[in-house]
Amino acid sequence: MRVAVPSTDDKGLESEISSHFGRAQYYTLVDIENGEITGYKVVRCPFSEHGPGDIPNFLRSLGVNVIIAYGMGRRAQDFFKSMGIEVVTGAYGKVKDVIRAFMAGSLSLDKHWSESEEFKHKHRSCSD
Repeated sequence: MRVAVPSTDDKGLESEISSHFGRAQYYTLVDIENGEITGYKVVRCPFSEHGPGDIPNFLRSLGVNVIIAYGMGRRAQDFFKSMGIEVVTGAYGKVKDVIRAFMAGSLSLDKHWSESEEFKHKHRSCSD
């Protein structure tokens, strides 16, 4: 299984989760097999601006099965789900801690996050 986590920097498992997946400059991709982390890599987001579905398609092309994020709008969640990618929102902290908790089935989620002003931003239009 490959899990994507939007990250604040390129420090991999030591990175903090970005507060909004669509603005993350980095994604930490963590490979998990038999309940163990078997590897990880950090990829830079190729979009300075993104249109609807750009990031889900990008992550799908990298073999992602699950995305764990703090904040994500409903439309983005629907894109991921339509591609068969499981979405977990409300996660916070260091990537390594979130992944360990996810593997253990004990991930603590912030149920109070919402699509606030902080998360609103423009996407390029599909005709751009």
